[in-house]
Amino acid sequence: MPPAEPHRLSATSLAHRVAAGELSAEAIVRSCLDRIRERDGVVRAWAHLDPDQALAAARTCDRTGRAGLLRGVPFGIKDIFDTADMPAGYGSPIYTGCRPAFDASAASLPRAAGAILLGKTVTTEFANRHPGPTSNPHDPAHSPGGSSSGSAAAVADFMVPLALGTQTGGSVIRPAAFCGIVGFKPSFGLFPPAGMHVNTESLDTVGAMARSVEDIALFRAALMAIPYAPPQLPERPPSLALCRTMHWARAQPEGRAVLEAAALRLRAAGATIVESELPPECAEIGEIQRRHSAWEAPRNHAPELYRHEALLSPVLREERIAAGRRLSLDDFRAAWRAAERARAAAGRWVGEFDAILTLPAPGQAPKGLGDTGSAVFNALWTVLHMPCLTLPAGEGPDGLPVGIQLVGRRHDDARLLDVGLWVERHLGARQ
Repeated sequence: MPPAEPHRLSATSLAHRVAAGELSAEAIVRSCLDRIRERDGVVRAWAHLDPDQALAAARTCDRTGRAGLLRGVPFGIKDIFDTADMPAGYGSPIYTGCRPAFDASAASLPRAAGAILLGKTVTTEFANRHPGPTSNPHDPAHSPGGSSSGSAAAVADFMVPLALGTQTGGSVIRPAAFCGIVGFKPSFGLFPPAGMHVNTESLDTVGAMARSVEDIALFRAALMAIPYAPPQLPERPPSLALCRTMHWARAQPEGRAVLEAAALRLRAAGATIVESELPPECAEIGEIQRRHSAWEAPRNHAPELYRHEALLSPVLREERIAAGRRLSLDDFRAAWRAAERARAAAGRWVGEFDAILTLPAPGQAPKGLGDTGSAVFNALWTVLHMPCLTLPAGEGPDGLPVGIQLVGRRHDDARLLDVGLWVERHLGARQ
């Protein structure tokens, strides 16, 4: 068989080959740009792309030869982050042509590690619900999910091996599951949010997308500016809590079937699978998340409301912002206290297992581009500030990807990636 084109290689493989002198950053970037030219007319993953700028950065990387964890590896970043050398539109006409003065930390850290930023990926409006033009690369008639729609689609379609998104409800895990890739939402606060347009400050979490757990671990090290330690297979098969959650009635048949089949396969491989339920303190977690997001909406969008309210989408103005104006400070404080109680209870519960096995979305991606899909299977873990990992695990009735989700104890992210590597090896990756 002929060797794989660079754009189809993993980030880990690319970094190794550049370090060994087997591939140049310029060759990698050219391969990715060729793929984008071939496919982005259908997928529409990119909000801003400057091929000449990307190639110049690649040539500089090759010329200087400076070592770095991600040297020569291309990545994309959701257009909710500031970039000094690229426009930042945040998915809104209000900011057309906006040029920030500085890079967000999530853009600077991979670049400092040698990565090449290809461009800005499409986001929903301010990372909320109003969708952009991106389609699912497996079937353009279906949604890629949101709000990190362009990042998920670009990685799934082999345009870049790595991309960044954000999650307030389910905006990393859900699109990653819908597009059939690996998505990682770390414990709250571990990836730097500086330079990101705020959605809900108490929940917003920077997340990573790739096509393997190994690549997620590599990207994680760069984003946290810590030494890289590759994920390790656990010494024994993991203990997993099969948690259907209080939203099981909203799961689609294919979601249920894929989760149950994954549990059977993992049990056959030696994992201990124990059916378990969230603690009672988590029963109202959906309402807690709704209050957090609604309360913060009119405050975080004050600049846009003050000068450009008419340019906000009706869904943002009439739903989230309007709901936030109806909430009192006492409502928000009560939700905050309930969230803290739920986090403490969930921390005790998850400590009994190596990880939680659950759904990342109801099923396959919905048809049409007007709805990014339900976040009910994601939002509860976001409120609980727990690390989450989604892996492709099967297909739906239309041949679209269906995933599973692993959830770990807060600040035990490395252990979750180790468990994820074991699960990935035993389920097999969908390409």
